[in-house]
Amino acid sequence: MSIAVTTWSLEQTSPADLLPAAAPDGDVRIVRAEVPSPEFSRFLYASVGGDIRWTDRLGWTYARWREDLERPGVETWVAYDRGTPAGYVQLEAQDDGAVEIVYFGLIPAFRGRRIGGHLLSYGVARAWDLADRLPGRARTKRVWLHTCSKDGEHAMDNYRRRGFKLFDTKVEEEPDVATPGPWPGAQVG
Repeated sequence: MSIAVTTWSLEQTSPADLLPAAAPDGDVRIVRAEVPSPEFSRFLYASVGGDIRWTDRLGWTYARWREDLERPGVETWVAYDRGTPAGYVQLEAQDDGAVEIVYFGLIPAFRGRRIGGHLLSYGVARAWDLADRLPGRARTKRVWLHTCSKDGEHAMDNYRRRGFKLFDTKVEEEPDVATPGPWPGAQVG
């Protein structure tokens, strides 16, 4: 069985395009995961994407995770709510001054607390200043991402409120897979 999935590609072409969200109340911090950790990255990936069918990386080996994380220009920024991981944004430097937001999202229990807009704002700002942390890298000229109809119901609205503009839309048939977790029977909230 398959389902039609709409994928929207969005971009910012200037740092001035970013419309930051207000920081949420409470003790929310965003920290770069500077040590490549396949275990931690897989935990984030499965925990954030388990209920919205993120499956493309679940079959990756430990070596494949490490290889991905150790590439120059790949950064993972993690939001913590009172010391507990709440979500993440993964950046990937690309050719011609582009930076892709490869993954972004919150663990289900942390959604609806105003953390997502703040984390996205912070991640986009780090995409724009990536050259400051990557010697020899040209300044960022474009930050882009894609989202799809399988993502959370507020994803597109959050991207637009942060100043992203739509530049492409595609509809493709994909296998209809069950949501993988983070584990069977996990409770949200």
